[in-house]
Amino acid sequence: MLTGKSLVNGEWISGNTTFESQPAEGSPHSFSEMMAADVDRACRASDDAFEAFSTTSDEERAALLNKIADEIEARGDELTEVGCQETALPAMRLNGERGRTTGQLRLFAETILKGDYLDRRHDEALPDRQPLPRPELYLVQRPIGPVAVFGASNFPLAFSTAGGDTASALAAGCPVVVKGHPAHPGTGEIVAQAIDAAVKALGLPAGTFGFLQGTTLELGQSLVQHPLIKAVGFTGSLRGGRALFDLCASRPEPIPFFGELGSVNPVFLLPAAMEQRAEAIGEGWAGSLTMGVGQFCTNPGVVIVHAGEQADTFAGSAVKALQSVGAQTMLTDGIANACRAGQGRIGAVEGVETLLSSVSDNRGATPAVYRANAQTFVGNRDLQEEVFGPAGVIVTVSDDAEMRSVARSFEGQLTATLQMEESDAALAKSLMPILERRAGRILANGFPTGVEVADAMVHGGPYPASTNFGATSVGTMAIRRWLRPVSYQNLPADLLPDSLKA
Repeated sequence: MLTGKSLVNGEWISGNTTFESQPAEGSPHSFSEMMAADVDRACRASDDAFEAFSTTSDEERAALLNKIADEIEARGDELTEVGCQETALPAMRLNGERGRTTGQLRLFAETILKGDYLDRRHDEALPDRQPLPRPELYLVQRPIGPVAVFGASNFPLAFSTAGGDTASALAAGCPVVVKGHPAHPGTGEIVAQAIDAAVKALGLPAGTFGFLQGTTLELGQSLVQHPLIKAVGFTGSLRGGRALFDLCASRPEPIPFFGELGSVNPVFLLPAAMEQRAEAIGEGWAGSLTMGVGQFCTNPGVVIVHAGEQADTFAGSAVKALQSVGAQTMLTDGIANACRAGQGRIGAVEGVETLLSSVSDNRGATPAVYRANAQTFVGNRDLQEEVFGPAGVIVTVSDDAEMRSVARSFEGQLTATLQMEESDAALAKSLMPILERRAGRILANGFPTGVEVADAMVHGGPYPASTNFGATSVGTMAIRRWLRPVSYQNLPADLLPDSLKA
């Protein structure tokens, strides 16, 4: 049952003011608006819990992750009902996302039980080494401290309250304070109830997990600036993420901000692939572009293709497929308005041809497609800004050299895609050094929507795709964000952490 409350130090509390949810369907609910004083209480509770929680065993933390997954599954019907009302996402999508959420919790549990994430190292003492002896050295990764996590608008389960940032931080041994996203406060509260139940069932410190609801900028600012918070996980807009990143950097003690901020995820259509399957690639791109109403951070918003008959076939196929897509409800009014503004910005650029206009109002959106040549695209940065929604730009190039030039023009990306055949290998190989500098994941003959939760996955990239190119927010390597290496020199065995004794 929804209470409209927030969780601080194991207690569900109310504030002095409330805000109303804005569901796509059904009646709104009231939620307490948390203030700076509540942030302070939550962060102090998290810090109080750190000493005990950071020294729990891998087995204890794995049990917590598995218990959270169990508690989420036990609330499955309620999560689907409330989530559908708040976000307009279909039940099948939310049920699948719930499975992804519980699956990554259990995957992280399996990962920490293996112990490889700790990167244990040992240099034996060499007392007789000349000219100087070598001390005995141990190294292991240790938790960094309390972590603040910001829920994402577009994934109310997998990237929010118990999503990858929270799950990986708890796996690392860091208490977490979550700032719930106001686009789906009810969904967030239900998941927070599940985590709270798991923490209490296992007798862990009350401050192991906190959950704060609110709509104000001050709430988020207070959280990232609190001196007891030692790292931040964020998925959201470039503007909002950059503002929080700057606050983290300007603190008296700067802290890492692991932000996933946005990407246009370029798709390069190579000649042989176009000769064989231009029409099919157009249909596939249309499906990826409109998946989830284009509200995925891996949405393939830009396609680069050699000008000519095959490019026209591709564009015609994509537009035909997109014309059959009716208006879809976006996550929030604000996102829908921003999508319309972005589509208008692209369409207004001189030299850009509109192939398919968007007809949308209120919270609805229909696809839009534009075409520009390489000179227009490279010369106008507006065309490289992410439009969070079903909008795509087709960029035509005159030759391979111009395709490489367009590739070099991109800023950091989450993904880059090559649609290719075997005879495209030479061109693909010439693009690889360019794309490796700009993308965290490079894929062939697919589309980037859909991010596998696995050991080898990277969901991140050079700025502005993310604020830390050496990290990932998806996959088991995500745990390493919340750890730091500590070296132990000539310490007695009973002073070494238990993680070195395994």
